[in-house]
Formats: sequence, structure tokens, C-alpha cells
Amino acid sequence: MFIMKETITTTQKTEFYRKAIGLTWPIVIQNLLSAFISSADVIMLNFVGQKAIAAVSLASQATSILFMFLYGISAGAGMLCAQYYGKGDIKAIHVVEGIALRISISVATILFLIGFLAPRYFMLVFTNDLELVELGIVYLRVVSFSFLFWSISEVYKAVLRSATRVTVCTVVNIIAFTCNIIFNTIFIFGLFGAPKLGIMGVALGTSISRFIELICCIVISIKSTNVKLNLKFMFIKNDLLFKDFVKLSVPALLNDVVWGLAFTMYSVILGHLGDDVVAANAVVSVVRNFGTVLCYGVGAATSIILGNEIGEGKMDTAMDHARCMMRLTVISALIGGVIVLIVMPFALTYADLTDTAKGYLKIMLLINTYYIMGTAVNTSLITGVFRSGGDSKFGFICDTIDMWCYAVPLGLISAFVLKLPVMWVYFLLCTDEFVKWPWVLKHYKSGKWIKNITRDNIMEWY
Repeated sequence: MFIMKETITTTQKTEFYRKAIGLTWPIVIQNLLSAFISSADVIMLNFVGQKAIAAVSLASQATSILFMFLYGISAGAGMLCAQYYGKGDIKAIHVVEGIALRISISVATILFLIGFLAPRYFMLVFTNDLELVELGIVYLRVVSFSFLFWSISEVYKAVLRSATRVTVCTVVNIIAFTCNIIFNTIFIFGLFGAPKLGIMGVALGTSISRFIELICCIVISIKSTNVKLNLKFMFIKNDLLFKDFVKLSVPALLNDVVWGLAFTMYSVILGHLGDDVVAANAVVSVVRNFGTVLCYGVGAATSIILGNEIGEGKMDTAMDHARCMMRLTVISALIGGVIVLIVMPFALTYADLTDTAKGYLKIMLLINTYYIMGTAVNTSLITGVFRSGGDSKFGFICDTIDMWCYAVPLGLISAFVLKLPVMWVYFLLCTDEFVKWPWVLKHYKSGKWIKNITRDNIMEWY
């Protein structure tokens, strides 16, 4: 077993922290704005009422499913692109981008058809409350158009980030966020002569903002000197690169599918325990998004650095920098827990919830003050460090066992067999991240995750 020993000097360590922080802040802002875009619907529907919040929270599981696929596809593509960027092979990056676009657009199209043509059946999976079902149908039919735009822009932004162009991605997110808030406000309240659409207005605002985001990506591509967005890349064939993508990216995709579907099952479990806990969980998700953006930013930034270094063949340096990344992750997770504590009084005061829902909300937020640490460490290692070194299988196996053999069965048994109180069910679901710590940390310390996954002379066809 290889035990990682730190060999870099203080100067090299300082330079890494400087570079990591320089990449982290744009990603943090980008993730924060993504959280705002994803959460703006819930926040602004506070003006419509609790039923609307609960309905959109459940209907948004379609968005969560797409996000899960896009995150997995983008992570897999980013894993390859970061190393090829370090190697200086832009043509290989474009082929990987094309493969990712083929998959992301196909998945988005399926979810669009479900959301537009069969929203009732989708909603009935999550709730038997007919009022919530009807409200969710209205939301889904309109927001489903955003899936098509998002599937293209998200892949392109992942490729840009792997090429260290994180600032331009942040600018795109700022524009999308601003548009989302503006159009949500216009269509919810019927400003400037627009119709007052309520829950439909939120969905329309989201779809328009995603379309504008895609237009921004097209403009960036036109002006870019290297990394382009072009749908013709989807039709370029390279069997060797496709094989690498399948071998390395599919486990990453399946990892996020397994993880995302498990969280969807958490929503199914909570959804059948009443709309009070559903509404409280919707608010908790918003707060937790803000508490984890710094943690995820650190992991994403350092994975770019590590991937570029491994692509350049600097294995020892990458190993040492992984240790530095862990220190930043722990610090950022502590900050995230403090953020949740700070936000909690405001959430309890201003959330338009019943007294029962507010009681749930307080307990759930307290649980998340420490749950963020478990999430941060595992996410930074599994989706950051391990994937930067070409190791995507470990996370898939680890999360499959942890969530589907432990957390989901535990939630189902505690809720529907033992019929434990609602907050005990939620507490037990939130033990999932800590159960897998021993295996994740052991794999990290072994150093078996680091590999150079690039190939030489792979683009002879080009």
C-alpha cells in the first residue's frame, strides 16, 4: 500500500493554495448562482403559498434527475478533458465533448417528453395529494423546455472549467441568475402588463433564463480560440476515445445516478409523510445549497489542478496537493455549518410554513450543520480527487452499497414498518455520508486512485 507523504516545500504549498483559491472563488460564485437559480423557484413561491412550494419541490425532482445525469456526464467529460488540457490536446477535448453532448441531449429529450406529455404520472410517483399533483403538472409542462437548453450549456461549461476558464462560466451564471429573478418576478406578479401566472410563471422564468444561458455559451464559443461548442462534434467518431469515455465516465455517471436516485427516494419517503415535512425539506435544500457551495468549490477547483498536473505527468506533485485540498475541504465544511446556523433564524422567521413545518425545519437545519462535513469530505474525495486521477469506479461501488443497501432500506423500514416519528426518519437518512467515511478515507490514503488516463497520438484521424 502506498502511503502519501508530503514532499512539497512551503513555497510550493503556498503557490498551490494561491492557485486553488483563485479557481475556487469563481466556482463558488458559479455554484452559488446555480443554487440561486435552482432555489429561486422555491424562494419566490413563498409569495404564492405552502402548497405551491410543496408541489414545485416534488415536480423539481425531474430537474434533479436531469442535474444528476448532467453532473455525472460533465464530471466524466471533465475528468478526461482536464488531463488532455494538461497534455495540450484540444482536438481530443472536442471529441470527448461530442460524446458527452450525445448522451446529455438524449437524456434531456426523454425527460422533456415525460414532463410535457405525461406530467401526471410523474407527480403520482411522489405524492397522492391531488392538489399537489395538479399544481405540479402546470409547473412541469413549462419547465421541461429548460431541460433541452440546459443539457447543452452544462456540458460546455464543464469543458470550459477543465480548461481553467472558470471565470467566464461564472459570468454566464450571473447573467442566467439575473434573468431568472427578473422573469420570475414579472410572471409571478404580472408586472409590466404581463399576465399573473403564479406557479406557471416561475417555470416560464426558469426556461427563459436557461435559454439565455445557452445563447451566452454560443457567444463564448464563437469568440474562443480553442475550446468550442459545436454540435458537429457529436458526429465525430473515435473508437479509442469512446472506449476511454465509457470506461472512465460511465462509472462516474452511474455513481451520480445512484446517488441522485437515492436522494430522490429520500424525497419519495418524506413525500408520503405529509406536506409539512415536504415543505420544510424544500427550505432545508435551499439553505444546504448555500452551506455547501464553498466545499464543492474547493473540490472542483483542486480537481482541475490535479487533473492538469496528472496530464502533465506530475504524479508526486498531484499527490501532495491532494493533501492540501483535504485541509481546505475541512475548513470550508466548518464554514458551511456556521452558515446554516446563521441562516436558520431568518429561515424560521420568513418561511411561509405551518407551525408543524417550522418545527421540522428547525430540527432539520440543526442536523445539516454537521451533515455538511460528511458530504463535503466524501464529495471532495470521490468526485474531486479520485476522479482527477481517473478513478471513478470506487465512488460508484461505495455509493451503491452505502445508499441502496443501507440508507434507502433504513429510511423505508423506519418510516413505513417501524413508523418512527418523522424527524427520526430524517435523522437516520442523514447518517449515510458518515457510514462510508472509513472506506473513502482508506482509499484516499492508499494512493491507488492516481492514474494518467491520456493517450499519445490519439487524433491521427483528425
